[in-house]
Amino acid sequence: MTPSSAYFRLNLQWYWVLVLAVAVGCSSRSDSSSQKKAESAPAEKAATDAKPSVAPATASKSPAVDEPKAAAPAKPFKLGDLIQPFTPPPLAEIDKTAGWIDNPVLSGMEIMRKKQESLGPPPVSIATALSLRNDSPENNAKILGTLSRLAPADGASVDYEATLVRHTSGDLKSSNPLLQSSITEAEFQGLTSTGLLTFDQDMRDFASNDSVLSWQTSKDHLMDKFVLRDDLTWSDGKPITAHDVMFSFQVIMTEAVPILAVRTGTDQIKWVQAYDDRTVVIFHKEALATNRANMNFPVIPKHVYEKSIADDPTMARSEYHTRLEDHPIVGGAYELVSRVRNQEFVVQRRESYYMHNGKQVRAKPYFKQVRVKVIEDFNTALLALKAGQIDQMELRAEQWSDQTNGDDYYQRNTKVTGPEWTEFHFTWNLKSPIFQDKRVRQAMSWAFDYDELLKKILHGLYQPCRGTYHPDAWYFPKNGPQPYHQDLDKAENLLDEAGWIDSDGDGIRDKEINGRRVPFEFTLLTYQTETGIQAATLLKECLQKIGITCNVKPTEFTVLVDSQQKRQFDAAMGGWGVGTDPDQTSNLYATGESRNSSSYSNKRVDELFKQGRREFDRDKRAAIYGEIHNILWEDQPLTWLFYRNSFYGFNKSVRGYNFSPKGPFDYSPGFDSVFKAAAAP
Repeated sequence: MTPSSAYFRLNLQWYWVLVLAVAVGCSSRSDSSSQKKAESAPAEKAATDAKPSVAPATASKSPAVDEPKAAAPAKPFKLGDLIQPFTPPPLAEIDKTAGWIDNPVLSGMEIMRKKQESLGPPPVSIATALSLRNDSPENNAKILGTLSRLAPADGASVDYEATLVRHTSGDLKSSNPLLQSSITEAEFQGLTSTGLLTFDQDMRDFASNDSVLSWQTSKDHLMDKFVLRDDLTWSDGKPITAHDVMFSFQVIMTEAVPILAVRTGTDQIKWVQAYDDRTVVIFHKEALATNRANMNFPVIPKHVYEKSIADDPTMARSEYHTRLEDHPIVGGAYELVSRVRNQEFVVQRRESYYMHNGKQVRAKPYFKQVRVKVIEDFNTALLALKAGQIDQMELRAEQWSDQTNGDDYYQRNTKVTGPEWTEFHFTWNLKSPIFQDKRVRQAMSWAFDYDELLKKILHGLYQPCRGTYHPDAWYFPKNGPQPYHQDLDKAENLLDEAGWIDSDGDGIRDKEINGRRVPFEFTLLTYQTETGIQAATLLKECLQKIGITCNVKPTEFTVLVDSQQKRQFDAAMGGWGVGTDPDQTSNLYATGESRNSSSYSNKRVDELFKQGRREFDRDKRAAIYGEIHNILWEDQPLTWLFYRNSFYGFNKSVRGYNFSPKGPFDYSPGFDSVFKAAAAP
């Protein structure tokens, strides 16, 4: 199973953390700020934080794990107690009636290779690409079009002994794939863990031929059958089997286990049955187009956890699980060999991943080691990139524009950019009597100075936003809206219509609500960063011109998240990245959903989300989600501001990076295609 983190649902919760931290200039994604999930309970705390660091390992084989010792359970434990009783029929009976439809089992690398072959030769030579300054779209196309090319299929130009040093701004809190709750953890799991499904650069899903022999769906869309390869092993040498998949589902669906993210979607599965070591059938509660995404849950080794989890359902507090945290048994291409808390973790290529019984069965991963360094401050990280201490980092807008143009940067590095399907916005709390009227929310959007934000604060690097879906997405409406622009007259007219007028001549609009006169005054939560404060202050200045008082409150990220979870805010700055399916936005906008922090509710939108899940025709689905998009734009529960781009700096030795709507790594092949050249160009 490839090291690509596309196996793991970098879902909207995690992706929100990433895009906010980088695009608005957040200098830290540490455990005290944006490493926390956007809309879930906090991750495990003292039990994880207090663990000792791991000494550097000298061998690639995972250390043995002692037998588990009992720890007092926090609550009565019953494996899979959230699953409704179900008795799966015999496989032979299923095969007779299922009418199996074959699904794609592919190689993400081969998909990308064929795509690149269709493009013809690179636009310039490698030497020319490395000599260029990325100061124009034309040069960006030349640099990316050349350095993005894959290594030859035989790996002739790859330095297989190389170490890649990556940057992250937050520590690895848990190495257990079921407990992941941050971007760093999702990236770690992408390197080390196993799964069934992935998706390509164009967001089309498939099963990887590195792990799966066949994937079939029943004609009624209520079952999926996977046949696993027989050459998959855990890092302790035990085989990876269908029983591990079944066990993992049961653990996820156990109430006593504090699953932070992966239960969402997985809870729509009815049952998972291993019929033998290689054959697993997933039974769905309903025939839904979203069932594929629901099956994309991480897999843990049954033989490692089945005796310990009842005594410690947290999988984090007991001595046994603490040792597993530092020496996890993994099934991916790399395994953990060193971990220094709040400094770095190191993974090493696992020979038993690509070799089996003396024969190479999968592509050899390109790096001997991947070292992930924790540098909370992005300015410090950029200095490390310039000094050659790290090989890659995501750049903030101001770093791209102002701090990566000189010889001190280009001596060792280059930089590239590509579009992402990621939007930023102001969230209005519709529970507040101020923002319940959509005319008021529309007035907020007409009042804002987008030119000032985009051209000055964001250095002209981002595009104005046209709503929750990106214009390049297949589900963006054909009659999609155009971006707002500042029109203070329209804003004032809408406020007048909504009854917000200056009745006492003090320069501040007011309105009678529940028998008392209320001034139009609210607090906007934003990040403790220069860019976040600038954007919020700009809104404040715009609203002052039309008689509204906006109090800007820079807020620690965890406090901002908690305030939105509890709906204890007036307005807040935020952002969302794309999921693999448009239905994933239902937890943002459907009535009563936990991540619907604006408390938005529209019966037509709720109905359309239900229709979209049950429609399998892609064109018809696109029309459904397009209508949702247009309704949201009309209702303006958010004021959408801009779409961001990916901005990355790479050491000149690094090759093979390509961008997707999720950035350069989080799809297939994604990180798998990145390599270091064997010799200088």
